[in-house]
Amino acid sequence: MVKAVVGDETQLQLAEDRLSQFSLPAQVGLVIGKLSSTLERGFVFDLVPTPQNDAGQPVCSVLEASKSDSKKGSKPKSRTSDSSSSLVIDKDWVAEHARQVSRMMVGGMKVVGIYVWASEAAFKNSTMVLCQTVKGVAAAASFCDDDMDERLLIHISYSPRRWTCRNCTLSSNITSSSLQPCDFKMGRVLTSLQTFKCLYNFDLRLPIYQGKASNSQMLSDVLCNAISIYAKELRGAKAMIDGNLVVNDETCKTDGLHEVELLLPFMKDTYIEACSQKDVIGIVSFIGSVCSFSFLNSKEPISQAIADIKDDIIRSLQSRLDIICDEADGDLGPTDNGITEESNDLSSEKPVSELVLHSLRKNCNLSFPRRVFVPWLAGTFISDYLQSSETLEVLKDHCVELMSMEAPNDASTILEPEEEALRVITRSFWDVVVPCSSAPSSSQEKSKEIISAENSQKSIKSPKVNFIAAVFFLLLSVIVGYTLVRKS
Repeated sequence: MVKAVVGDETQLQLAEDRLSQFSLPAQVGLVIGKLSSTLERGFVFDLVPTPQNDAGQPVCSVLEASKSDSKKGSKPKSRTSDSSSSLVIDKDWVAEHARQVSRMMVGGMKVVGIYVWASEAAFKNSTMVLCQTVKGVAAAASFCDDDMDERLLIHISYSPRRWTCRNCTLSSNITSSSLQPCDFKMGRVLTSLQTFKCLYNFDLRLPIYQGKASNSQMLSDVLCNAISIYAKELRGAKAMIDGNLVVNDETCKTDGLHEVELLLPFMKDTYIEACSQKDVIGIVSFIGSVCSFSFLNSKEPISQAIADIKDDIIRSLQSRLDIICDEADGDLGPTDNGITEESNDLSSEKPVSELVLHSLRKNCNLSFPRRVFVPWLAGTFISDYLQSSETLEVLKDHCVELMSMEAPNDASTILEPEEEALRVITRSFWDVVVPCSSAPSSSQEKSKEIISAENSQKSIKSPKVNFIAAVFFLLLSVIVGYTLVRKS
């Protein structure tokens, strides 16, 4: 359980200045940071305000006292001091903001809660709606490791001016006891982070079953299952940092960029097992490279950086799949988002998430979005994903809209370590087991050409070989005959 929270002094002071400058009656946003179960501490990196909704309205407002209260003989109270005021929050919009921002986070950085800028009275009268908002954000931006069933609620009061932090337990029944106060202070957080980087290559293969052999026949279901299987294998991977195998929980004592290499244990060949099943009619190959960054607090052990790298790889794969499904649901053509298919069997009106794999008769290729990294705060990075048809302008728009940050003007500061996009290739069973059977004409023609070429070369060489042999035997006969004549 998180008992103390440390916020980055520089960033939180900038957030407070921004809020007081605009004199807003109320504002809600996301808390970006990290919760450490081993240290029982929370770290806050920055506060990101939730943008206005589609109607151009703020997602958080103050509900004033009713008219019956204001008609009493006493002088009306101001909104900041009215004990009857409360907050109205668009919880669904805040949760959607959290879902999209969580995709931009890297290892060691997560959406760990919400903050609210409001008066003391409005905050106290809005405990239930605030807890429900925190719970919605937690569901939309869940952690891969579900052992943390708590999130942060930071209150910035302007009457009087002070910061308080509470730990919100994610229970099924939200009550007043769900909020527990925790110690909050500001200090040096971002500048003490250590950087770890990993570029991991993988090649996953899963079988495509016949229609009645499996319930997960949609492409999105198969890929989601593949990511789940890969996550279980990745959990058991060993790691090397800067060429040294990680064998203990010591802290990292050196600065600079640390290179991480993950070593998966030798697994039983599930691909061979799949090929032996009569119900298997195809193979889904998931091939590519994933780049991951992780930022570790100096007091955390190295093993936490490895866990953050693994978690980030899995979240990155899942985020790419979610992006494809979200965007493809509104598209009609099967060739959008890098999809190519060599057959007309596929309906041109089916989105990617509804592709029925066992009905495909030819290979289908799908390119995943590429991950790029944008400089954020104090040498850290956030990430975003670009489709093959998108440019860096889309990336800049996301930074401004979702993270409320200035878009990078210098494109050279944006890292693009994934040179090739992740690919999903569906192939028939016999394309994998006996490649020549799927295209007999081309392979047989090539083999015939090779055989004919070899035979022609032999036919050309054979007269030369026979002539040389005849000359050799003729010379040998002359020498033997000359020798016998001299002896006689």
